Amino acid sequence: MDFSLTEEQTLFRDAVRAFSERHLAAGALARAHANAYPWDVAEMMAEQGLIGITASEENGGIGGTLMDAVIAIQEVARSCPRSADVVQAGNFGAIRVLAQYATPEQRERYLKPLFAGKGLISVAMTEPGAGSAVTELQASVKPDGKGFRLNGSKIFTTHGTHATVFLVYVRFGPGTGNIGSVLVERGMEGFTFGGQVPFLSGEEWNPLFFDNVYIPPENVLLGPGGFKKQISGFNVERIGNSSRALALGRYAYETAREHALTRHQFGRALAEFQGLQWKFAEMKIQLDAAQLLLYRAAASADRGFPSAEETAIAKVACNRAGFNVANEAMQVMGGAGYSQDSLVEYCFRRTRGWMIAGGAIEILLNRIAEHVFDRSFPQRAESRAKETA
Repeated sequence: MDFSLTEEQTLFRDAVRAFSERHLAAGALARAHANAYPWDVAEMMAEQGLIGITASEENGGIGGTLMDAVIAIQEVARSCPRSADVVQAGNFGAIRVLAQYATPEQRERYLKPLFAGKGLISVAMTEPGAGSAVTELQASVKPDGKGFRLNGSKIFTTHGTHATVFLVYVRFGPGTGNIGSVLVERGMEGFTFGGQVPFLSGEEWNPLFFDNVYIPPENVLLGPGGFKKQISGFNVERIGNSSRALALGRYAYETAREHALTRHQFGRALAEFQGLQWKFAEMKIQLDAAQLLLYRAAASADRGFPSAEETAIAKVACNRAGFNVANEAMQVMGGAGYSQDSLVEYCFRRTRGWMIAGGAIEILLNRIAEHVFDRSFPQRAESRAKETA
């Protein structure tokens, strides 16, 4: 099997790398520690065709592949780890679901500004009582004339403090078959926000409250029966999460590598100490192994076979590699790595969060085990009671 990039992918990689080095590297540190969303970066990326990469041209996208999006995230992160978030938000998750299932009117109203870098969409899925068990969500809509009334709340919403529109998972009735999604704009009557809460990463989230919010019929993205369509896209979403985790781990690795070559102690460069040599050898193995698993998952999805098993394996491997490498890189650099003068500690904090977001590692290990044994392992108490009865 050939694991090298094609000529076209290589040219794309080089172009993104040159753009990132020219426009993003200089402000990387300040950008990482700023609370504001980098709208200027989003507009630049839209002009460069780095938003909407995987959406079809007829839907206003670039018509590229998932591998192209992976390459874009990794090359942007080489110069500016924070800006990789913009590539992620512009190609994976909610924006991808919207591009796939939106009506022509929804594409014009919502997708067009998103692809121009002038809007930001956030998926509102998690609730106080529904995290990994997302089918237990309680946010619901009830008919009101031609539209619906939405009531409920959401938490831990990525980009929630900055998003212009929210893809909200809702219940149209009892059972998984009645879960779908609606589009809620910031500023809609009855849609309010709780106080901002910081994550370890420095990002902030705030609770979302929906108090009898009127949802016109044109704001329904997927009605009853839409849950499987929504969640199937989550396998692809994990490729974006994996790409960022691995990319930030590699950023930390390269920073620590340069430090080891230039920093001297006891009369010689740190790179000459065998203990550190072994650390870098282990880091290199983890990064390269995770990279191949990520490429396998992305290539399979591009061929039309997004494998839940392969994406789960890739996410676990990339999450672990990204975090472990950032942790070791910080140890190698000592106080310099632990300080906010360096982005290594930033990479450490960000990669830790992705081991939770987008499917916690433990849940993914359950999914992988199901493929290993070719059977389901229900987690709900009542399901397990039936199995043992």
